[in-house]
Amino acid sequence: MISKEATVAARNGLHARPAAEFSQAAADSGVDVTVEFNGNSADAASLLEVMSLGAKRGDVITLKAEDSAEKVLDELVALVESAENA
Repeated sequence: MISKEATVAARNGLHARPAAEFSQAAADSGVDVTVEFNGNSADAASLLEVMSLGAKRGDVITLKAEDSAEKVLDELVALVESAENA
């Protein structure tokens, strides 16, 4: 299992559009990715679970996946930290 941290860049945090884009990218990857924040975890491919974490702009989330999925995690980290996603 590998993990990477990402700082949420979206103005409204992982809510609505940014969360939808993130969840869709996770689902499209075909990799099981877990998001952790504030002691809670969510399936990254589930929009509702991701939104329920309540991560706001500037918060640091942790993404976890199997060792072979490092590239997927890098892409998801880039998406979360992207100014275009803000």
